[in-house]
Amino acid sequence: MTYPAVRLGKWPLVVALLVLAGGLWHAGWLDALTLVNLKHQQAELASRTHANPFGAALFFLAVYIIAASASFPGAVVLTLAGGAIFGLVEGTILVSFASTIGATLAFLGSRFLFRDALRTRYGERLRAFDEGIARDGAWYLFTLRLVPIVPFFLINALTGLTSLKVRQFYWVSQLGMLPGTIAYVFAGTQLAKIESLSGILSPGLIGALVILGVLPLLLRRLSQFFTTRRVYGHFKKPLRFDYNLIVIGAGSAGLVSAYIGAAAKAKVALIERDRMGGDCLNTGCVPSKALIRSARLIAEMRDGQRFGIGARALDRASG
Repeated sequence: MTYPAVRLGKWPLVVALLVLAGGLWHAGWLDALTLVNLKHQQAELASRTHANPFGAALFFLAVYIIAASASFPGAVVLTLAGGAIFGLVEGTILVSFASTIGATLAFLGSRFLFRDALRTRYGERLRAFDEGIARDGAWYLFTLRLVPIVPFFLINALTGLTSLKVRQFYWVSQLGMLPGTIAYVFAGTQLAKIESLSGILSPGLIGALVILGVLPLLLRRLSQFFTTRRVYGHFKKPLRFDYNLIVIGAGSAGLVSAYIGAAAKAKVALIERDRMGGDCLNTGCVPSKALIRSARLIAEMRDGQRFGIGARALDRASG
């Protein structure tokens, strides 16, 4: 008997998510997650937070976790709100934990609802992602978190289809998203200080926007640096080098490379385990051309009488 991709036991969760999304949309909460609305409500939110800091922090955590776990739009606005309302340190702590918990819930939801069905139907398309997880594990996810080219909600959903452990997903996401979280929360603290349109060009805000602009490039460089360290970390770097160039293989390309290096006054080491010249000189190009030339000469000698050369003349020439 063939069962549907989403079994009966999973339907209650699907219905609950749909009802939650519909309720938030009907209440206007999704439309409220805009930068303009955040600015309009900034004074009221700050007043309520000052009156009840602990309750405001718990409410912010709950809203952020729900939005992140359900992959609702507005995570960037919520992150800016964390900086605008709670400041850099407290905002970073709240956003870091809320975003990671929400991402983990989205990860678990994707695994529970879709993993079996999608891996069965689209296993070939997900093979590259699976191979990356199997080969590099946490480092693969850490790189994706550091360089936010792929949207985070898509990373959560796709990673849930793999065999990555929940604990590993959580701490890697916590560390990987931290630099971006700090940058966005800091931008929120600067946006909170804007009193008029002229405040948009404040030095602090310009610095925050510059950080947000160059952050992907810096994180890509950082990822490449750690990847290089991971590959070559167990090798001991020598204090000095005896050669400027080491050529492995004395074939056609190796001989030319060594010759060019030596001509440029470099100290060159040429390594060859067999015969110099490689296949081209010993078994390929040169021997084959010699055999072809000899075969052509023998064929011409057989037809020598056509050119006025008799057998006696050939005998005298060979003698």
